[in-house]
Amino acid sequence: MGDCDSHQAQLKPVDEALAFLLDQVKPITQHETLALDESLGRVLAAPVKSQVDVPPWDNSAMDGFAVNSNDLQSDDVRLHVAQRIPAGSVGTSLETGTAARIFTGAPVPENADAVVIQEVCRIDGEEVVIMESPAIGANIRKAGEDILQGEEILPAGTRLDPQHLGLAASVGVAELTVFRRLKVAVFSSGDELVMPGEELKAGQIYNSNQFTLSGMLQRLGCEVIQLGIVEDTFEATCDALSRAAEEADLVLASGGVSVGEEDHVKPAVERLGSLELWKIASRPGKPLAFGYIGETPFMGAPGNPVSLFVTFSLFARPFILRMQGLSGEVRPKPVSVIAGFEKAATDKRQEYARGRLELNGQGQAVVKLYPNRSSGVLSSVVWANGLAVLPPLTAIKPGDPVDFIPYNELMT
Repeated sequence: MGDCDSHQAQLKPVDEALAFLLDQVKPITQHETLALDESLGRVLAAPVKSQVDVPPWDNSAMDGFAVNSNDLQSDDVRLHVAQRIPAGSVGTSLETGTAARIFTGAPVPENADAVVIQEVCRIDGEEVVIMESPAIGANIRKAGEDILQGEEILPAGTRLDPQHLGLAASVGVAELTVFRRLKVAVFSSGDELVMPGEELKAGQIYNSNQFTLSGMLQRLGCEVIQLGIVEDTFEATCDALSRAAEEADLVLASGGVSVGEEDHVKPAVERLGSLELWKIASRPGKPLAFGYIGETPFMGAPGNPVSLFVTFSLFARPFILRMQGLSGEVRPKPVSVIAGFEKAATDKRQEYARGRLELNGQGQAVVKLYPNRSSGVLSSVVWANGLAVLPPLTAIKPGDPVDFIPYNELMT
């Protein structure tokens, strides 16, 4: 077997690597109680149960007239309008031969078994003419038909979106028990890096990775501990990793995880703890490192900005979601679209190509690829709206089905 083949054989397939990472997760257990308006984006640590029936009583689903079906033996029946029940009011028991003017959401009076919509009624003085008889139970929302008192409405492990907060409020819940925020320490490795706003000198570049990484962590609701740029020495790298492990639940580094003489992250992790995973059969992002600094998990991503974006999206994000206590599927879900490009069956690694999904003239979703595959072209990530999944050793022609992961599967 040639050297190249031996090298490829050492690479762990993407699915195996991700499964291994998720098996390593130890979710945080500490929690806190927050008001509803402070809970958006947090993960429930305890289930939410309803304090009431929803609806709490039979109520009208439409504006119209509450009636008893025994009074409607034919069309064009006249009934005396004996009462008016707007939402927020409670009527009296409906007497035989009468109707109640009722509005959406108002309690249905006792002895009424249907609501006739106002569009099939005609007012004549103090009487209403019912031109179409309704079925029993028509336009009435029954008490508890949505939610019963004591019913679990939100399970633990749910990330709270606006609709979850609204549902909790609708059953009278004012506070929620959520997991505390995950603390993630991040740093960038590289003497060539300077911060935006500083003057660039020969051989230097601006540190974009810090802002990409911090932004994606903040999107996930993490508390970011920013350690900045770490000097390219073994001692400085060990010191940064040690400090980060003391302060955080997870340590993330960008750069320094390859095998060059100035790549110190990998040997530093091995000195301070253990390295459990390295080198993934993925393009971009082959040198992904995972291990432990003491008991604190560590993940190191390549320094190239596109590689950082892809490896965080595919590996760090699911790991973080699990650490946060999120239940259910955490891996991004691709959709099947049509290829608007051609690719030869030469790459032995699975590629996640920056793609833009567009509709063709027939209304079909077609993905086009950014022409430059370099992992240093950060503008391609902005141009794209997702990642096209290109399996290894697979030829693709225009019109073939391909998997595509939209950004909305990678950003929340």
